[in-house]
Amino acid sequence: MIITSIVLAGKGQAQVAFPQSSLLMASHTIDGTAKLICCTWLLADESWQDSIKLSTLTKRYNLAGLKVEFISVQQLDPSNLEQQLLLTAIAQMQQYLQGERQAFDLPLDTSLGTPFQQKVWQALLDIKYGETISYAMLAQNVDNPKGFRAVANANGKNPLSIIIPCHRVIASDGKLGGYTGGLDKKQYLLALEGVSCRL
Repeated sequence: MIITSIVLAGKGQAQVAFPQSSLLMASHTIDGTAKLICCTWLLADESWQDSIKLSTLTKRYNLAGLKVEFISVQQLDPSNLEQQLLLTAIAQMQQYLQGERQAFDLPLDTSLGTPFQQKVWQALLDIKYGETISYAMLAQNVDNPKGFRAVANANGKNPLSIIIPCHRVIASDGKLGGYTGGLDKKQYLLALEGVSCRL
């Protein structure tokens, strides 16, 4: 498993300034295919070991005895499948933040989630760039119309922030609702996509 982090720099046109932040990304080879398994927000004073739950990943991917390696972006090797995937993910993330990409085209593994969480994350992928839906609507979309709290909880457990666009889910009253990365980041991402919301 290869882990890296990138500092994010957004396009200056967004309605709000991009908060100083970085993303932690991880890839792993599963059945001969490199897949992205993690893309989460990393706080300014947080190390990658604090942000990623290695014990959970080790158990899920049978990593006992295998190497989990952090490699800086500058040292990623494009001839290595897992590292090439991270380079591709970083390039697509930069295109998105510069307003040049509206959807990601990356092999993802969401199998760390429960079946319900995976169903919610799949439904999030159906929300188009520049659109938002409410938690109540998301609950209906996953055939659990009274489960808006359950879908909100599944949103919070999304292992692939931005790529699986949980930032596009807002409260029924038009306010931002919650966001694991922080409301400043959610507001920025929605503004980047041309959506304005109330705090």
